[in-house]
Amino acid sequence: MISRRQWLQALGLSLGASAHSSAVLAITAAGQENQQPSSSGQRLDLTDYEPKSMLQVRETRVERARFPVVDIHTHISFSAKSENGIELAPERNYLGAPDELLAVMERKNLRAMVNLTGGFDNGLVGAVTKYDKAFPGRFYTFTEPSYSKFLEPNYPRLQADAIERAHGAGARGLKILKTLGLYLRENITSGKLVKIDDPRFDPMWDACGQLNMPVAIHVSDPIAFFTPTDRFNERYEELNNHPDWSFYGHDFPSNAELLEARNRVFARHPKTQFVVLHVGNFAENLANVSENLDRFSNMFVDIGARIGELGRQPRTSRKFFDRYQDRILFGTDATPHGDEFPQQVFNDKLYEIYFRFLETGDEYFDYAPAKVPPQGRWRIYGIELPEPILHKVYNQNAARQLRITI
Repeated sequence: MISRRQWLQALGLSLGASAHSSAVLAITAAGQENQQPSSSGQRLDLTDYEPKSMLQVRETRVERARFPVVDIHTHISFSAKSENGIELAPERNYLGAPDELLAVMERKNLRAMVNLTGGFDNGLVGAVTKYDKAFPGRFYTFTEPSYSKFLEPNYPRLQADAIERAHGAGARGLKILKTLGLYLRENITSGKLVKIDDPRFDPMWDACGQLNMPVAIHVSDPIAFFTPTDRFNERYEELNNHPDWSFYGHDFPSNAELLEARNRVFARHPKTQFVVLHVGNFAENLANVSENLDRFSNMFVDIGARIGELGRQPRTSRKFFDRYQDRILFGTDATPHGDEFPQQVFNDKLYEIYFRFLETGDEYFDYAPAKVPPQGRWRIYGIELPEPILHKVYNQNAARQLRITI
């Protein structure tokens, strides 16, 4: 069994790590002149700080979702060969065995899991065979671009044809990792970054539209990942633990530039449905996400790995869900054995937190099953969705995208 850490190491997501060495400092050094010792006379390092809330508030455990759930955003497999963030081989490694996954699914009322990273060519065929065909209706697999062929002169047509073959092999959609825009380069792993709206991908987007295959697209990360990793960064601990997650500096585009390029793709391909993962890649700014949803009728969003953001703005989030109730899909970014990433590790506790956020009005609770909040030191509040909206988010919206019956 291969862990999430090994997956990321295999992808080579260590770009720019040296640039952050100066930012990886002890929190006691930042503002040291104002730091006061504890009652015991000893200074406490932030990494050892695990405060216990003194609030006396309701705690609701939601063990099963109120309606059957389609998790549109999971990662069960990944490429067996990668370099500098680019998948170079169709062969897949698997993070979870079907029986292991099904046991959790039965307990939590998960009707289906969508494995977004199903790969391409024979790797895709293997993933579809192992999960989708072996357990009909419980697993659905998306394909991915074959970037290893990017330098071939007829790549645009090759990639469009690959989408058609993937559809015939059972792929339900296309997954775009942030490889496009942040890792793929003109010489695949070197040279100038390739932009999201590069016209060489136009035939691929069109093929997805013609075949009614939704595109699950991830082009950016939390806005804090594009700012200096310093004492003002609210995700300092997360970036300190994972300096390769930062896209500040070097030749990386800004978050705004990435979203603008993405939007140009949406405008050029109105017949293709795009599910923008992680709440449109801007959960910190729901006004921006709303503006884009209003602008592009072919845009949808999922909530994967972002209830930490949604839950700290519960009133705004509740209005957002009410307004876009037909265009929000349930997703978690769940990864089996991703224990070092508790905001998305596949287990019972993860799903119970999502259900609690969506179904209850509970206040001030953890957004991930971890002793220390992994994305930022805050807690969240439930938004207590009414049943009609909850039903849509849990399965109906995904069913329309996947063209399945729940």
